[in-house]
Amino acid sequence: MLEMTQHLPYSLLDLSPVPEGSTAQDAIRNTIDLAQHAEGWGYHRFWLAEHHNMPGIASAATAVLIGLVAQATRTIRVGAGGIMLPNHAPLTVAEAFGTLATVFPDRIDLGLGRAPGGDGAVVRALRRDPMADSFPQDVVELLDYLGPERPGAAVRALPGEGTNLPVWILGSSTFGAQLAAHLGLPYAFASHFAPDELDRALAIYRARFRPSPWGSKPYAILAANVFAADDAGEAAYLRTTMQLAFARLRTGQPGKLPRPVRDIDAEIGAGMRQAVDHSLRISAVGGRAEVEDQLARLVETYRPDELILTGQIHDHAARLRSFEIAAEAASGLALQQAA
Repeated sequence: MLEMTQHLPYSLLDLSPVPEGSTAQDAIRNTIDLAQHAEGWGYHRFWLAEHHNMPGIASAATAVLIGLVAQATRTIRVGAGGIMLPNHAPLTVAEAFGTLATVFPDRIDLGLGRAPGGDGAVVRALRRDPMADSFPQDVVELLDYLGPERPGAAVRALPGEGTNLPVWILGSSTFGAQLAAHLGLPYAFASHFAPDELDRALAIYRARFRPSPWGSKPYAILAANVFAADDAGEAAYLRTTMQLAFARLRTGQPGKLPRPVRDIDAEIGAGMRQAVDHSLRISAVGGRAEVEDQLARLVETYRPDELILTGQIHDHAARLRSFEIAAEAASGLALQQAA
């Protein structure tokens, strides 16, 4: 039996998309504009993600963009969803985010991912060892740098130490769930594009969570796509941009964010569309009532502590309207807890 309790926080994940016919400069300007609107619409966090070698994504230098967004807003939390830690030395991440946390106290989040955020060429360009996997050890090292001051330590993150910056584990499998539970960290699942392990990952995280200085109880974020419009047909039309982009990525043809199409099956074929829809099934599509109903069902099913909404939409004005409607829908949701 479930019991309704307090309001469910809702946040926003942005990839700073570069639509066809525009530039990275346009994308960054639009990201800042979206963040300013999101703050007014009641979004709790505004996260950006590290990707490399992607013509359609302008958030490669994630910490830099986080600083620009934080400077242009006043109260919304701004952070990484996430930094791909294997690409960086933990010390450099601690210094960059420690600097952000010093300039914008109690507003910066640091989500950590295990993937490279790019292909094999990117791995080589970043001077990574493709066979190395020290993610758990690197997370612990990073936590040490950001935790209480260590005057006698041989290496210190300055600025960084003493900020106790919130650190999140991001994942799309049970690996991240186990690590987050073991370290007592909050956890965000990438269900917006890789939902297959969602049930198992959340169950493992909640069952195995060990209280720590970073958290006394499990805290899980569910990621969901939202394509909202004043008309349900228009929302479905807007969604075709992400369906088409996902299909192109799967077939090794990444590019700028495509324009929507009226007949998605004619563009990518019914079989590919079904495969894409399977990966993107944690989504809400339609007008406000439909979106609220679909989000409510996701919350009832998975009982997240927070929702983070995303959605790749070609037209910036339509993207703003989609997230505005999504905020109206999400503001009526309540936390679901086991009675």
